[in-house]
Amino acid sequence: MRIEEERRIVREMILLHCSRKHGIPGRSGTAPCAGCRDLMDYADHRLAACRYGAAKTSCRRCPTHCYAPARREAIRIVMRYSGPRMLLLRPLAAIRHLLE
Repeated sequence: MRIEEERRIVREMILLHCSRKHGIPGRSGTAPCAGCRDLMDYADHRLAACRYGAAKTSCRRCPTHCYAPARREAIRIVMRYSGPRMLLLRPLAAIRHLLE
């Protein structure tokens, strides 16, 4: 359950970041650009392959950094932008994510 919740939150954060930073007129807010779609797929893959499974901590507290350095920086940029905004848009999910 923890992994699925994490995947859902990461997807929401990437979609929020993409819609606000890479907004293309006429494109639906639920369809990310190619770069963000790639990052979303990468994050999904990494979370699905997490060696800690149900005992997983948040990625920033994890002793094993499974993201490649460039992808780690990309997800940090997304989280730096989306994290504070998630507190306004999805407060319960954001607080739960911060506490875990």
